[in-house]
Amino acid sequence: MPLISAGFNRRYVENSNMMACYNELLQLHHGEIRAQIKLRACNAVFTALEQSQEAIEISSEDQIIQYVNPAYECIMGYQRGELLKENTEVPKSEKNKPDLLDNISSCIHRGKEWQGVYYAKKKNGDSVQQNVKMTPVVGQGGKVRHCVSVNRPLNDHNKTEKPCERVQAESQTDIQQFSKHKDRRKGSLDVRSTTSRGSDGSSQRRHSSMARIHSMTIEAPITKVINIINAAQESSPMPVAEALDRVLEILRTTELYSPQLGTNEEDPHTNDLVGGLMTDGLRRLSGNEYIFASKQLHHIPSHLTTPLSLNDIPPCIAQTMENEDSWDFDIFSLESATMKRPLLFLGLKIFSRFGVCEFLNCPEATLRSWLQILEANYHSSNSYHNSSHAADVLHATAYFLCKERVKQSLDPIDEVAALIAAAVHDVDHPGRTNSFLCNAGSDLAILYNDTAVLESHHAALAFQITTRDDKCNIFKNMERNEYRTLRQAVIDMVLATEMTKHFEHVNKFVNSINKPLAALEENEGSGDEDSVKNILTAPENRMLVKRMLIKCADISNPCRPLELCVEWAGRISEEYFAQTDEEKQQGLPVVMPVFDRNTCSIPKSQISFIDYFITDMFDAWDAFADLPNLMQHLDNNFKYWKGLDEQKLRSLRPPE
Repeated sequence: MPLISAGFNRRYVENSNMMACYNELLQLHHGEIRAQIKLRACNAVFTALEQSQEAIEISSEDQIIQYVNPAYECIMGYQRGELLKENTEVPKSEKNKPDLLDNISSCIHRGKEWQGVYYAKKKNGDSVQQNVKMTPVVGQGGKVRHCVSVNRPLNDHNKTEKPCERVQAESQTDIQQFSKHKDRRKGSLDVRSTTSRGSDGSSQRRHSSMARIHSMTIEAPITKVINIINAAQESSPMPVAEALDRVLEILRTTELYSPQLGTNEEDPHTNDLVGGLMTDGLRRLSGNEYIFASKQLHHIPSHLTTPLSLNDIPPCIAQTMENEDSWDFDIFSLESATMKRPLLFLGLKIFSRFGVCEFLNCPEATLRSWLQILEANYHSSNSYHNSSHAADVLHATAYFLCKERVKQSLDPIDEVAALIAAAVHDVDHPGRTNSFLCNAGSDLAILYNDTAVLESHHAALAFQITTRDDKCNIFKNMERNEYRTLRQAVIDMVLATEMTKHFEHVNKFVNSINKPLAALEENEGSGDEDSVKNILTAPENRMLVKRMLIKCADISNPCRPLELCVEWAGRISEEYFAQTDEEKQQGLPVVMPVFDRNTCSIPKSQISFIDYFITDMFDAWDAFADLPNLMQHLDNNFKYWKGLDEQKLRSLRPPE
């Protein structure tokens, strides 16, 4: 009795037989425990029933009403609780044919669901035609103990006052607010102007309305949004319901943050850039296969086998790197001084400045060996995607990491991950786009299922190179969990350089970081320090900052000083020309037809690239990191390309 009083309810005699104990546990789980787990959710289940807009009725096997929800009472004209009196039978309408009732009864007793049109009897005696779904509930002894009916009137547009009417009205308001902005250009992000739009009264009303919608906690946010729209759709007139259908079609796509890219015959350069950089080019021609020229890993050249120290760097190279912390640093001078080995020397200096060896607990000799073998796996024959591009991206990454907002957001492990990701992000690049590899059915495209082919290869090969030999394994002395965190961050950043997710990354950055920070500054001047810190250091926001940082570093050429910008434009164009040549030779689809070396206008291609990819992204990054010098270069370079294009157009016009 003392044990029973204390809450115990089962006695089990000690038994050394494991199977006997296991059987006892199975009985407990399938009996009391499972029942208690279900009972634990009862309050939540009844809350859902009470809030449902559909009429729900639960009756016993003898058709005695056990429960009806407020929506049912409202539709059928009963007062609250009136139908729940003892032994109230389910009201039946004489309009239902006897064979229909027999058919329903037969289905339910056999444990089968019935669905169809059924007449229900209202309190005033009228019959209302409904779409009904009746589900039998099997209980103790395997017999049908209850029946659950979900009823929806056929003339659902004739509304009566419902408990959920206010939520529907608010959903309508939300949809109207949404409709006002639906025609905005999807690819455009004016950070300063969208900030005020994001914090206005309509947005606050929208958020407060949606916060009142009850939904299950296991649902994804997009599922909740779709459920809200579905609920609003049921009570909407036909034009609104059709508009909501179109909204749902959009929401059910996977690329919610990427603008839909229609063809624009007036701007073939933009079309080709989009087609070449933002699609995987899933077009196959049988018999045409592109094979990598170098399937084997490159080895360190013999003249580099002697380890280099930072102190051993030749004076001419050291002098070239004196201003490496400046944005206007000339990477091409370093390329020339190092005989096309800028990544090794610049990597040594930048990694030393950021204390990477100390963080990784690795000797400087290991870092040197790693940089040497990494650079050896970049293709010097590529005009653009070579180790000079990797060094340039590393330089931009280091520059961004020194910005105050970036330093406030990232931890030391994030900084190290960013520097490593920049150095490895294009290793073993073949000088061809993902679309080319997919169209050619290359080994890599098959390996990575035509998805982020090159980026996946760069990340995988980087770790393969690093960990295969202790002499260059910079991660060897790291603690396991710290290594996994660093590895995940590097992989995530390298994959972020894939252009198919460009608008998704930029939009998420603007909505999750730019807008909240701007709202704080508007409301509180410079913004509350704790609130700013919470935004900057949230794990998901730190990830967005790292992605945005490497994306901007990767395609920052239009923001470099003019002479550097022009050189990079010539190099990338040459690489695209070579790809077009090879596509024609092999009979492959030509991914970017405007990049024909005989007809291409480099100024036009640069104008399109800046307009479509660069301006919005760097507006967002500048609003975060404060980069006035970059934005000035971008403006000057854009004017330069525009001027060249207009000059060429004038020269082509016939004299008047």
